[in-house]
Amino acid sequence: MAKKPEPFNNPFAQVKLEAPKQAPKAAAPAREAPRRSSLDDDAALFLESVGEVARVKVKATRVAPGAPPAADAVRLQTDEAESLARLAELVADDAFELTDDTEAVEGAVKGFDERVMKKLKRGEFPPRATLDLHGKTREQARPMLEKFVADAKVAGHRCVLVVTGRGLNSPDAVPVIKLGVQGWLTRGRLSRQVLAFCTARPEDGGVGALYVLLRR
Repeated sequence: MAKKPEPFNNPFAQVKLEAPKQAPKAAAPAREAPRRSSLDDDAALFLESVGEVARVKVKATRVAPGAPPAADAVRLQTDEAESLARLAELVADDAFELTDDTEAVEGAVKGFDERVMKKLKRGEFPPRATLDLHGKTREQARPMLEKFVADAKVAGHRCVLVVTGRGLNSPDAVPVIKLGVQGWLTRGRLSRQVLAFCTARPEDGGVGALYVLLRR
């Protein structure tokens, strides 16, 4: 009869195996509380002292446009503007001294050096530009003269020649342009750009033309 095989002798049969111990989980770092800034403290203190704040309701109101000025008011404003303009011309007139000897004429700002005037009359300031207004109407002549003087100032001219004509062919022989130029040079905008003027020498037009000395 065959022998039963002897059981396998396991030398580790009496040894109990223990499961490996797991390492304890690291505790999650505590979340740091947010720091309060001094601004937060100031804001809290302000709200505490003020208390509850209610929003102010603003009601928008439409303002009706004012009535247009009456025609009489507009006319009054226009009359006042014209009066002021005439007053300004009178004040400007006082700044000029005008001498009219028969047909020859001369004018200058008050206090103008007489020696310089003599040089101007002798033609010692040669004109650098010429404007011929002979045969023009007053309405045409004034804007032409204003532009001519402005352009001469920009160009740096010191002396210019303005031909006015003698007015012999004008109604009643009144030299309209000649008188107009004298008035325009001594009043308003042009008077602030002119130092002196005088009748030109015969070779430059004589009593029908003017030397005009401009301010620098």
